Amino acid sequence: MAKLRGLLFGAIAPFIVAACTQTAGGPPVGMTAAQGMAYCTQLATLYSEYVGDTGDDLGTTYSGGEEADLRARFAIAECEEGNSAKGIPTLQHRLRDAKVPVPPPPSG
Repeated sequence: MAKLRGLLFGAIAPFIVAACTQTAGGPPVGMTAAQGMAYCTQLATLYSEYVGDTGDDLGTTYSGGEEADLRARFAIAECEEGNSAKGIPTLQHRLRDAKVPVPPPPSG
């Protein structure tokens, strides 16, 4: 019985650890919700200006050039839903891929 319990725990332990380390949404660590949203908006604006058109997402108004890729649109949607912790890293990555300088995040 102890061996079965050990095997069962070994099989589900990674899932428990993953569930405990996931954030439920909100701003990145060290940022307030307002800071996270403002930084997301700043990144989305840069993306819209230099990489791809995001339409009117997060208040950006640029409407020229290529359409934003799906990952960037998803990241912006995450920010719009208040989950800037998930949207910010993707937008930073997409900007860096396009060789656009990424501004530093606000300090707490």
